[in-house]
Amino acid sequence: MELSTLGLKDRAQWEAKGYQLPQFDRAAVTEATRENPCWIHFGAGNIFRAFQANVMQNILNRGEMETGLIVAEGFDYEIIEKMNRPHDDYSILVTLKADGSVEKTVVGSVVESCILDSENEGEYGRLKEIFCKQSLQMVSFTITEKGYSLVNGKGELLPAVAADFAAGPEKPASYIGKVASLLYTRFKNGQLPIAMVSMDNCSHNGDKLYAAIHTFAEKWAENGLAEKDFVSYVNDREKVSFPWSMIDKITPRPDASVEEILKKDEIDGLDPVVTSKNTYVAPFVNAEECEYLVIEDWFPNGRPELEKGGIMFTDRATVDKVEKMKVCTCLNPLHTALAVFGCLLGYTKISDEMKDAELRKMVERIGYTEGLPVVVDPGILDPKEFIDTVLNVRIPNPFMPDTPQRIATDTSQKLAIRFGETVKNYLASKDKDIKNLKLIPLVFAGWLRYLMAVDDNGEKFELSPDPLLETVCPVVAGIKFGDTDVEEMIRPLLTNRAIFGVDLYEAGLAGLTVQYFKELIAGVGAVRATLKKYV
Repeated sequence: MELSTLGLKDRAQWEAKGYQLPQFDRAAVTEATRENPCWIHFGAGNIFRAFQANVMQNILNRGEMETGLIVAEGFDYEIIEKMNRPHDDYSILVTLKADGSVEKTVVGSVVESCILDSENEGEYGRLKEIFCKQSLQMVSFTITEKGYSLVNGKGELLPAVAADFAAGPEKPASYIGKVASLLYTRFKNGQLPIAMVSMDNCSHNGDKLYAAIHTFAEKWAENGLAEKDFVSYVNDREKVSFPWSMIDKITPRPDASVEEILKKDEIDGLDPVVTSKNTYVAPFVNAEECEYLVIEDWFPNGRPELEKGGIMFTDRATVDKVEKMKVCTCLNPLHTALAVFGCLLGYTKISDEMKDAELRKMVERIGYTEGLPVVVDPGILDPKEFIDTVLNVRIPNPFMPDTPQRIATDTSQKLAIRFGETVKNYLASKDKDIKNLKLIPLVFAGWLRYLMAVDDNGEKFELSPDPLLETVCPVVAGIKFGDTDVEEMIRPLLTNRAIFGVDLYEAGLAGLTVQYFKELIAGVGAVRATLKKYV
Protein backbone atom coordinates (compact mmCIF):
# COMPACT_ATOMS: atom_id res chain seq x y z
CA MET A 1 0.00 0.00 0.00
CA GLU A 2 1.33 3.37 -1.03
CA LEU A 3 0.23 6.78 0.25
CA SER A 4 -0.44 8.51 -3.07
CA THR A 5 -3.25 9.16 -5.53
CA LEU A 6 -2.41 5.91 -7.32
CA GLY A 7 -2.02 3.90 -4.12
CA LEU A 8 -5.38 5.10 -2.79
CA LYS A 9 -7.27 3.93 -5.87
CA ASP A 10 -7.75 0.58 -4.11
CA ARG A 11 -9.97 2.04 -1.39
CA ALA A 12 -11.21 -1.34 -0.18
CA GLN A 13 -7.70 -2.41 0.78
CA TRP A 14 -7.23 0.70 2.98
CA GLU A 15 -10.70 0.50 4.49
CA ALA A 16 -10.19 -3.18 5.37
CA LYS A 17 -7.28 -2.11 7.56
CA GLY A 18 -9.37 0.46 9.40
CA TYR A 19 -8.45 3.69 7.59
CA GLN A 20 -10.96 6.50 7.19
CA LEU A 21 -10.53 7.87 3.67
CA PRO A 22 -11.50 11.18 2.02
CA GLN A 23 -15.17 11.03 1.02
CA PHE A 24 -15.09 13.78 -1.62
CA ASP A 25 -14.12 14.14 -5.28
CA ARG A 26 -10.53 15.24 -4.77
CA ALA A 27 -9.86 15.96 -8.44
CA ALA A 28 -12.84 18.33 -8.58
CA VAL A 29 -11.87 20.00 -5.28
CA THR A 30 -8.28 20.40 -6.53
CA GLU A 31 -9.43 22.09 -9.72
CA ALA A 32 -11.85 24.39 -7.86
CA THR A 33 -9.11 25.32 -5.38
CA ARG A 34 -6.60 26.16 -8.11
CA GLU A 35 -9.14 28.43 -9.79
CA ASN A 36 -10.73 30.01 -6.71
CA PRO A 37 -8.58 29.47 -3.61
CA CYS A 38 -10.23 30.35 -0.32
CA TRP A 39 -7.64 29.44 2.33
CA ILE A 40 -3.85 29.23 2.22
CA HIS A 41 -1.84 28.19 5.27
CA PHE A 42 1.84 28.92 5.95
CA GLY A 43 3.66 26.27 7.98
CA ALA A 44 3.44 22.65 6.80
CA GLY A 45 4.21 21.18 10.22
CA ASN A 46 2.54 18.61 12.45
CA ILE A 47 -0.07 20.84 14.10
CA PHE A 48 -1.40 21.93 10.70
CA ARG A 49 -1.56 18.39 9.35
CA ALA A 50 -3.23 17.05 12.49
CA PHE A 51 -5.69 19.89 13.11
CA GLN A 52 -6.57 22.42 10.41
CA ALA A 53 -6.20 19.94 7.54
CA ASN A 54 -8.41 17.40 9.30
CA VAL A 55 -11.06 20.01 10.13
CA MET A 56 -11.22 20.92 6.44
CA GLN A 57 -11.41 17.24 5.46
CA ASN A 58 -14.44 16.68 7.72
CA ILE A 59 -16.21 19.66 6.12
CA LEU A 60 -15.35 18.47 2.59
CA ASN A 61 -16.54 14.94 3.46
CA ARG A 62 -19.99 16.36 4.22
CA GLY A 63 -20.05 18.31 0.95
CA GLU A 64 -20.20 21.64 2.79
CA MET A 65 -17.31 23.25 0.88
CA GLU A 66 -16.10 23.06 -2.70
CA THR A 67 -12.48 24.11 -2.22
CA GLY A 68 -9.68 22.60 -0.17
CA LEU A 69 -6.50 23.83 1.45
CA ILE A 70 -3.27 25.14 -0.01
CA VAL A 71 -0.20 24.85 2.20
CA ALA A 72 3.00 26.85 1.84
CA GLU A 73 6.31 26.26 3.62
CA GLY A 74 8.88 29.01 4.02
CA PHE A 75 11.27 27.74 6.69
CA ASP A 76 12.19 24.32 5.33
CA TYR A 77 11.48 23.74 1.63
CA GLU A 78 12.39 20.05 1.91
CA ILE A 79 9.16 19.36 3.84
CA ILE A 80 7.29 20.05 0.58
CA GLU A 81 9.87 18.49 -1.73
CA LYS A 82 10.49 15.29 0.26
CA MET A 83 7.18 14.73 2.03
CA ASN A 84 4.18 16.55 0.55
CA ARG A 85 4.77 16.14 -3.17
CA PRO A 86 6.00 12.52 -3.23
CA HIS A 87 2.75 11.61 -1.43
CA ASP A 88 0.54 13.87 -3.62
CA ASP A 89 -0.12 16.04 -0.52
CA TYR A 90 -1.82 13.18 1.33
CA SER A 91 -0.85 12.43 4.91
CA ILE A 92 -1.97 9.98 7.59
CA LEU A 93 -3.35 11.25 10.88
CA VAL A 94 -3.11 8.80 13.77
CA THR A 95 -5.29 10.00 16.64
CA LEU A 96 -4.04 8.67 19.96
CA LYS A 97 -6.98 8.14 22.29
CA ALA A 98 -6.75 8.09 26.07
CA ASP A 99 -8.20 4.56 26.21
CA GLY A 100 -5.17 3.27 24.29
CA SER A 101 -6.93 2.86 20.94
CA VAL A 102 -5.93 4.64 17.74
CA GLU A 103 -7.94 6.11 14.87
CA LYS A 104 -6.31 6.17 11.43
CA THR A 105 -7.31 8.77 8.85
CA VAL A 106 -5.93 9.50 5.39
CA VAL A 107 -6.17 13.28 5.09
CA GLY A 108 -6.56 14.59 1.55
CA SER A 109 -7.91 18.12 2.09
CA VAL A 110 -4.55 19.69 1.20
CA VAL A 111 -4.69 19.80 -2.58
CA GLU A 112 -1.70 22.00 -3.40
CA SER A 113 1.65 22.65 -1.73
CA CYS A 114 3.87 25.65 -2.40
CA ILE A 115 7.39 26.73 -1.49
CA LEU A 116 7.85 30.28 -0.21
CA ASP A 117 11.01 30.96 -2.20
CA SER A 118 11.28 34.36 -3.87
CA GLU A 119 14.27 33.12 -5.90
CA ASN A 120 12.13 30.45 -7.56
CA GLU A 121 9.98 32.18 -10.17
CA GLY A 122 7.62 29.26 -10.64
CA GLU A 123 6.93 28.77 -6.94
CA TYR A 124 6.76 32.45 -6.03
CA GLY A 125 4.78 33.28 -9.14
CA ARG A 126 2.11 30.76 -8.13
CA LEU A 127 1.91 32.28 -4.64
CA LYS A 128 1.49 35.75 -6.16
CA GLU A 129 -1.27 34.37 -8.38
CA ILE A 130 -3.05 32.97 -5.30
CA PHE A 131 -2.74 36.30 -3.46
CA CYS A 132 -4.28 38.13 -6.43
CA LYS A 133 -7.46 36.03 -6.33
CA GLN A 134 -10.62 37.80 -5.17
CA SER A 135 -11.79 34.45 -3.75
CA LEU A 136 -8.97 34.27 -1.16
CA GLN A 137 -10.47 34.90 2.28
CA MET A 138 -7.94 33.65 4.79
CA VAL A 139 -4.16 33.41 5.09
CA SER A 140 -3.23 31.48 8.23
CA PHE A 141 0.05 30.72 9.97
CA THR A 142 1.67 28.19 12.28
CA ILE A 143 5.29 29.32 12.04
CA THR A 144 6.02 29.44 15.83
CA GLU A 145 6.22 32.62 17.90
CA LYS A 146 9.84 33.13 16.78
CA GLY A 147 8.63 33.29 13.19
CA TYR A 148 7.16 36.77 13.73
CA SER A 149 10.32 38.24 15.23
CA LEU A 150 12.37 40.64 13.13
CA VAL A 151 15.21 40.88 15.67
CA ASN A 152 17.65 38.53 17.39
CA GLY A 153 17.98 37.94 21.14
CA LYS A 154 19.96 41.17 21.53
CA GLY A 155 17.27 43.23 19.82
CA GLU A 156 19.29 43.69 16.62
CA LEU A 157 17.59 43.43 13.23
CA LEU A 158 18.07 40.04 11.62
CA PRO A 159 20.41 40.43 8.60
CA ALA A 160 17.80 39.16 6.10
CA VAL A 161 15.21 41.59 7.50
CA ALA A 162 17.61 44.55 7.31
CA ALA A 163 18.44 43.61 3.71
CA ASP A 164 14.73 43.34 2.84
CA PHE A 165 13.98 46.80 4.31
CA ALA A 166 16.59 48.25 1.95
CA ALA A 167 15.79 46.16 -1.13
CA GLY A 168 11.98 46.33 -1.16
CA PRO A 169 9.21 43.85 -1.94
CA GLU A 170 10.55 42.46 -5.22
CA LYS A 171 12.62 39.50 -3.93
CA PRO A 172 12.69 39.42 -0.13
CA ALA A 173 14.85 36.90 1.74
CA SER A 174 13.18 36.84 5.17
CA TYR A 175 10.02 34.85 5.94
CA ILE A 176 7.84 37.80 6.99
CA GLY A 177 9.38 39.88 4.21
CA LYS A 178 8.07 37.37 1.67
CA VAL A 179 4.61 37.33 3.29
CA ALA A 180 4.55 41.16 3.32
CA SER A 181 5.57 41.11 -0.34
CA LEU A 182 2.69 38.76 -1.22
CA LEU A 183 0.30 41.05 0.66
CA TYR A 184 1.76 43.95 -1.33
CA THR A 185 0.91 42.02 -4.51
CA ARG A 186 -2.71 41.79 -3.28
CA PHE A 187 -2.66 45.53 -2.52
CA LYS A 188 -1.44 46.28 -6.07
CA ASN A 189 -4.19 44.08 -7.47
CA GLY A 190 -7.08 46.27 -6.31
CA GLN A 191 -6.48 46.48 -2.53
CA LEU A 192 -8.46 43.28 -2.12
CA PRO A 193 -9.61 42.46 1.44
CA ILE A 194 -8.05 39.56 3.39
CA ALA A 195 -7.74 38.09 6.90
CA MET A 196 -4.19 37.30 8.10
CA VAL A 197 -4.72 34.77 10.89
CA SER A 198 -1.93 33.67 13.20
CA MET A 199 -2.78 30.28 14.71
CA ASP A 200 0.42 29.97 16.72
CA ASN A 201 0.30 29.08 20.39
CA CYS A 202 1.10 32.51 21.85
CA SER A 203 -1.17 35.13 23.37
CA HIS A 204 -2.33 38.06 21.24
CA ASN A 205 -0.78 36.30 18.23
CA GLY A 206 -2.58 38.53 15.72
CA ASP A 207 -0.80 41.58 17.15
CA LYS A 208 2.58 39.89 16.65
CA LEU A 209 1.80 39.19 12.99
CA TYR A 210 0.45 42.73 12.49
CA ALA A 211 3.53 44.32 14.08
CA ALA A 212 5.84 42.38 11.77
CA ILE A 213 3.87 43.06 8.55
CA HIS A 214 3.24 46.70 9.48
CA THR A 215 6.97 47.27 10.11
CA PHE A 216 7.78 46.01 6.61
CA ALA A 217 5.08 48.21 5.04
CA GLU A 218 6.36 51.30 6.89
CA LYS A 219 10.03 50.67 6.08
CA TRP A 220 9.30 50.09 2.40
CA ALA A 221 7.17 53.25 2.25
CA GLU A 222 9.87 55.26 4.09
CA ASN A 223 12.50 54.05 1.64
CA GLY A 224 10.34 54.84 -1.39
CA LEU A 225 10.02 51.15 -2.26
CA ALA A 226 6.25 50.95 -1.77
CA GLU A 227 3.40 53.44 -1.80
CA LYS A 228 2.30 55.09 1.47
CA ASP A 229 -1.13 53.72 0.62
CA PHE A 230 0.25 50.23 1.30
CA VAL A 231 0.70 51.24 4.95
CA SER A 232 -2.88 52.57 4.97
CA TYR A 233 -4.09 49.29 3.45
CA VAL A 234 -2.37 47.22 6.16
CA ASN A 235 -3.90 49.52 8.81
CA ASP A 236 -7.43 49.50 7.31
CA ARG A 237 -9.60 47.19 9.44
CA GLU A 238 -12.08 46.88 6.57
CA LYS A 239 -9.38 45.58 4.22
CA VAL A 240 -6.76 43.65 6.20
CA SER A 241 -7.42 41.99 9.54
CA PHE A 242 -5.12 40.33 12.05
CA PRO A 243 -7.48 38.36 14.32
CA TRP A 244 -6.36 36.85 17.61
CA SER A 245 -6.73 33.12 18.11
CA MET A 246 -6.19 30.44 20.77
CA ILE A 247 -5.06 26.98 19.69
CA ASP A 248 -4.62 23.91 21.86
CA LYS A 249 -3.74 20.43 20.59
CA ILE A 250 -0.72 18.31 21.46
CA THR A 251 1.03 16.93 18.36
CA PRO A 252 4.33 15.29 19.35
CA ARG A 253 6.91 14.44 16.71
CA PRO A 254 6.14 11.21 14.78
CA ASP A 255 6.47 8.35 17.26
CA ALA A 256 8.23 5.04 16.53
CA SER A 257 5.41 3.00 18.11
CA VAL A 258 2.91 4.65 15.77
CA GLU A 259 5.19 3.97 12.80
CA GLU A 260 5.16 0.27 13.79
CA ILE A 261 1.33 0.22 13.76
CA LEU A 262 1.35 1.60 10.21
CA LYS A 263 4.12 -0.75 9.06
CA LYS A 264 2.03 -3.71 10.21
CA ASP A 265 -0.64 -2.40 7.82
CA GLU A 266 1.99 -2.82 5.06
CA ILE A 267 2.16 0.84 4.08
CA ASP A 268 5.31 1.60 2.10
CA GLY A 269 7.53 4.68 2.36
CA LEU A 270 6.84 5.53 6.00
CA ASP A 271 10.42 6.27 6.97
CA PRO A 272 10.80 9.71 8.54
CA VAL A 273 13.08 12.21 6.83
CA VAL A 274 15.43 14.50 8.71
CA THR A 275 15.92 17.50 6.43
CA SER A 276 19.15 19.46 6.06
CA LYS A 277 17.56 22.02 8.43
CA ASN A 278 17.10 19.23 10.98
CA THR A 279 13.31 19.10 10.67
CA TYR A 280 11.95 15.66 11.52
CA VAL A 281 9.07 14.83 9.15
CA ALA A 282 7.16 11.70 8.25
CA PRO A 283 4.17 10.94 6.00
CA PHE A 284 2.13 10.48 9.17
CA VAL A 285 1.40 12.66 12.17
CA ASN A 286 0.28 11.49 15.61
CA ALA A 287 -1.82 13.68 17.88
CA GLU A 288 -4.14 13.66 20.85
CA GLU A 289 -7.89 13.60 20.25
CA CYS A 290 -8.71 16.85 22.09
CA GLU A 291 -8.44 20.07 20.12
CA TYR A 292 -9.50 23.67 20.55
CA LEU A 293 -9.23 26.55 18.10
CA VAL A 294 -10.98 29.81 18.97
CA ILE A 295 -10.68 32.67 16.45
CA GLU A 296 -11.68 36.32 16.61
CA ASP A 297 -14.42 36.71 13.99
CA TRP A 298 -12.85 39.50 11.93
CA PHE A 299 -12.78 38.59 8.24
CA PRO A 300 -13.03 41.50 5.76
CA ASN A 301 -13.56 39.19 2.75
CA GLY A 302 -15.85 36.68 4.46
CA ARG A 303 -14.61 33.31 5.66
CA PRO A 304 -15.07 29.57 5.25
CA GLU A 305 -17.68 28.15 7.64
CA LEU A 306 -15.12 26.33 9.77
CA GLU A 307 -17.49 26.21 12.73
CA LYS A 308 -18.94 23.21 10.85
CA GLY A 309 -15.66 21.48 11.72
CA GLY A 310 -15.63 22.50 15.37
CA ILE A 311 -13.61 25.73 15.20
CA MET A 312 -15.13 28.47 17.36
CA PHE A 313 -15.54 32.09 16.27
CA THR A 314 -16.11 34.88 18.76
CA ASP A 315 -15.01 38.40 19.71
CA ARG A 316 -11.48 39.45 20.71
CA ALA A 317 -12.24 39.77 24.43
CA THR A 318 -13.50 36.18 24.51
CA VAL A 319 -10.41 34.85 22.70
CA ASP A 320 -8.33 36.59 25.36
CA LYS A 321 -10.40 35.04 28.15
CA VAL A 322 -10.02 31.55 26.67
CA GLU A 323 -6.25 32.08 26.49
CA LYS A 324 -6.11 33.25 30.11
CA MET A 325 -8.32 30.37 31.25
CA LYS A 326 -5.95 27.86 29.65
CA VAL A 327 -2.63 29.48 30.54
CA CYS A 328 -3.41 30.78 34.04
CA THR A 329 -5.70 28.08 35.45
CA CYS A 330 -6.89 25.08 33.50
CA LEU A 331 -3.88 23.54 31.72
CA ASN A 332 -0.48 25.20 31.95
CA PRO A 333 -0.24 25.52 35.78
CA LEU A 334 -1.10 21.83 36.15
CA HIS A 335 1.57 20.92 33.60
CA THR A 336 4.21 23.00 35.41
CA ALA A 337 3.33 21.51 38.83
CA LEU A 338 3.72 18.01 37.40
CA ALA A 339 6.94 18.98 35.63
CA VAL A 340 8.66 20.28 38.77
CA PHE A 341 7.68 17.38 41.02
CA GLY A 342 8.03 14.83 38.21
CA CYS A 343 11.70 15.76 37.81
CA LEU A 344 12.26 15.52 41.59
CA LEU A 345 10.57 12.12 41.80
CA GLY A 346 12.31 10.62 38.76
CA TYR A 347 9.38 10.45 36.34
CA THR A 348 10.08 10.53 32.60
CA LYS A 349 6.48 10.52 31.31
CA ILE A 350 3.84 13.03 32.33
CA SER A 351 1.10 10.42 31.82
CA ASP A 352 2.69 8.14 34.45
CA GLU A 353 2.50 10.93 37.02
CA MET A 354 -1.29 10.79 36.90
CA LYS A 355 -1.09 7.26 38.35
CA ASP A 356 0.71 8.73 41.40
CA ALA A 357 -1.92 9.37 44.09
CA GLU A 358 -0.19 12.40 45.63
CA LEU A 359 0.65 14.08 42.33
CA ARG A 360 -2.84 13.53 40.96
CA LYS A 361 -4.42 14.97 44.11
CA MET A 362 -2.03 17.93 43.99
CA VAL A 363 -3.03 19.01 40.48
CA GLU A 364 -6.71 18.36 41.17
CA ARG A 365 -6.56 20.72 44.14
CA ILE A 366 -4.52 23.34 42.25
CA GLY A 367 -7.06 23.27 39.41
CA TYR A 368 -10.42 22.81 41.11
CA THR A 369 -9.89 24.19 44.63
CA GLU A 370 -7.38 27.01 44.15
CA GLY A 371 -7.66 28.01 40.48
CA LEU A 372 -11.35 27.66 39.58
CA PRO A 373 -12.72 30.13 42.18
CA VAL A 374 -10.90 33.00 40.41
CA VAL A 375 -10.80 31.62 36.85
CA VAL A 376 -11.48 33.91 33.91
CA ASP A 377 -14.66 32.34 32.47
CA PRO A 378 -14.81 32.90 28.69
CA GLY A 379 -18.41 31.72 28.32
CA ILE A 380 -17.88 29.65 25.17
CA LEU A 381 -15.81 27.00 26.97
CA ASP A 382 -16.65 25.76 30.46
CA PRO A 383 -13.52 26.00 32.68
CA LYS A 384 -14.50 23.05 34.88
CA GLU A 385 -15.16 20.83 31.85
CA PHE A 386 -11.82 21.96 30.40
CA ILE A 387 -9.97 20.90 33.60
CA ASP A 388 -11.97 17.64 33.69
CA THR A 389 -10.70 16.82 30.20
CA VAL A 390 -7.12 17.86 31.02
CA LEU A 391 -6.95 15.69 34.16
CA ASN A 392 -9.00 12.70 33.04
CA VAL A 393 -8.25 12.46 29.31
CA ARG A 394 -5.32 14.56 28.14
CA ILE A 395 -2.52 14.31 30.70
CA PRO A 396 -3.14 10.59 31.54
CA ASN A 397 -3.08 9.62 27.84
CA PRO A 398 -0.37 6.91 27.71
CA PHE A 399 0.26 7.59 24.03
CA MET A 400 1.40 11.16 24.65
CA PRO A 401 5.20 10.90 24.89
CA ASP A 402 5.49 14.16 26.84
CA THR A 403 8.05 14.46 29.63
CA PRO A 404 8.29 16.52 32.82
CA GLN A 405 11.81 17.43 31.69
CA ARG A 406 10.51 19.08 28.49
CA ILE A 407 7.72 20.92 30.29
CA ALA A 408 10.17 22.12 32.99
CA THR A 409 12.03 24.10 30.32
CA ASP A 410 11.98 27.87 31.02
CA THR A 411 9.98 27.49 34.24
CA SER A 412 11.37 30.80 35.55
CA GLN A 413 9.61 32.48 32.63
CA LYS A 414 6.31 30.71 33.29
CA LEU A 415 5.59 30.93 37.04
CA ALA A 416 4.43 34.57 36.95
CA ILE A 417 1.74 33.83 34.37
CA ARG A 418 0.82 30.28 35.33
CA PHE A 419 0.50 30.94 39.08
CA GLY A 420 1.15 34.64 39.71
CA GLU A 421 -2.07 35.70 37.98
CA THR A 422 -4.13 33.48 40.30
CA VAL A 423 -2.31 34.95 43.32
CA LYS A 424 -3.09 38.48 42.05
CA ASN A 425 -6.75 37.55 41.55
CA TYR A 426 -6.98 36.38 45.17
CA LEU A 427 -5.32 39.59 46.39
CA ALA A 428 -7.72 41.72 44.32
CA SER A 429 -10.83 39.81 45.41
CA LYS A 430 -12.98 41.07 48.29
CA ASP A 431 -14.32 37.63 49.18
CA LYS A 432 -11.29 35.38 48.56
CA ASP A 433 -8.62 34.77 51.20
CA ILE A 434 -5.00 34.37 50.08
CA LYS A 435 -4.54 31.96 53.01
CA ASN A 436 -6.67 29.46 51.07
CA LEU A 437 -3.76 29.00 48.65
CA LYS A 438 -1.92 25.99 50.06
CA LEU A 439 -0.62 24.14 47.02
CA ILE A 440 0.45 26.99 44.74
CA PRO A 441 3.08 27.93 47.41
CA LEU A 442 4.05 24.24 47.46
CA VAL A 443 4.83 24.48 43.73
CA PHE A 444 6.92 27.61 44.38
CA ALA A 445 8.85 25.75 47.10
CA GLY A 446 9.09 22.71 44.83
CA TRP A 447 10.72 24.83 42.12
CA LEU A 448 13.32 26.15 44.60
CA ARG A 449 13.98 22.54 45.62
CA TYR A 450 14.22 21.57 41.92
CA LEU A 451 16.92 24.23 41.38
CA MET A 452 19.21 22.22 43.69
CA ALA A 453 19.39 19.64 40.84
CA VAL A 454 19.22 16.73 43.28
CA ASP A 455 16.26 14.34 43.16
CA ASP A 456 14.35 12.84 46.09
CA ASN A 457 16.77 9.90 46.20
CA GLY A 458 19.69 12.28 46.63
CA GLU A 459 20.91 11.69 43.05
CA LYS A 460 21.98 14.58 40.82
CA PHE A 461 19.92 15.29 37.69
CA GLU A 462 20.25 17.74 34.82
CA LEU A 463 18.09 20.86 35.01
CA SER A 464 16.06 21.69 31.91
CA PRO A 465 17.20 24.73 29.87
CA ASP A 466 16.13 28.05 31.39
CA PRO A 467 17.52 31.55 30.70
CA LEU A 468 17.69 32.36 34.43
CA LEU A 469 19.58 29.27 35.65
CA GLU A 470 22.83 31.23 36.01
CA THR A 471 21.01 33.78 38.16
CA VAL A 472 18.82 31.54 40.33
CA CYS A 473 20.93 28.42 40.89
CA PRO A 474 23.65 30.22 42.89
CA VAL A 475 20.95 31.28 45.38
CA VAL A 476 20.38 27.65 46.43
CA ALA A 477 23.92 26.41 45.70
CA GLY A 478 25.00 26.53 49.35
CA ILE A 479 21.91 24.76 50.70
CA LYS A 480 22.23 21.15 51.83
CA PHE A 481 19.79 18.49 53.00
CA GLY A 482 18.84 19.12 56.62
CA ASP A 483 19.55 22.88 56.60
CA THR A 484 16.93 24.91 58.46
CA ASP A 485 18.37 28.43 58.45
CA VAL A 486 17.58 29.10 54.79
CA GLU A 487 15.08 31.95 54.65
CA GLU A 488 17.61 34.75 54.19
CA MET A 489 19.37 32.74 51.50
CA ILE A 490 16.24 32.34 49.37
CA ARG A 491 14.74 35.78 50.16
CA PRO A 492 16.11 37.32 46.90
CA LEU A 493 14.01 34.82 44.94
CA LEU A 494 10.89 35.13 47.10
CA THR A 495 10.81 38.90 46.52
CA ASN A 496 11.40 38.61 42.76
CA ARG A 497 8.25 39.86 40.99
CA ALA A 498 9.68 38.98 37.58
CA ILE A 499 9.71 35.32 38.59
CA PHE A 500 6.56 34.91 40.71
CA GLY A 501 4.49 37.83 39.40
CA VAL A 502 4.34 39.21 42.95
CA ASP A 503 6.64 39.74 45.93
CA LEU A 504 5.72 36.65 47.97
CA TYR A 505 6.30 38.57 51.22
CA GLU A 506 3.88 41.33 50.21
CA ALA A 507 1.40 38.70 48.99
CA GLY A 508 1.51 36.88 52.33
CA LEU A 509 2.77 33.60 50.84
CA ALA A 510 6.48 33.74 51.73
CA GLY A 511 6.11 32.15 55.17
CA LEU A 512 4.33 29.08 53.82
CA THR A 513 6.73 28.78 50.88
CA VAL A 514 9.73 28.87 53.25
CA GLN A 515 8.11 26.29 55.56
CA TYR A 516 7.47 23.93 52.65
CA PHE A 517 11.00 24.43 51.31
CA LYS A 518 12.53 23.49 54.68
CA GLU A 519 10.46 20.30 54.71
CA LEU A 520 11.36 19.47 51.09
CA ILE A 521 15.11 19.67 51.91
CA ALA A 522 14.91 17.69 55.17
CA GLY A 523 16.68 14.75 53.53
CA VAL A 524 16.30 11.85 51.12
CA GLY A 525 12.59 11.06 50.64
CA ALA A 526 11.51 14.47 51.96
CA VAL A 527 9.75 15.47 48.74
CA ARG A 528 7.49 12.41 48.88
CA ALA A 529 6.94 12.88 52.63
CA THR A 530 5.96 16.54 52.15
CA LEU A 531 3.50 15.67 49.39
CA LYS A 532 1.93 12.95 51.55
CA LYS A 533 1.61 15.42 54.44
CA TYR A 534 0.00 18.30 52.55
CA VAL A 535 -2.01 16.96 49.64
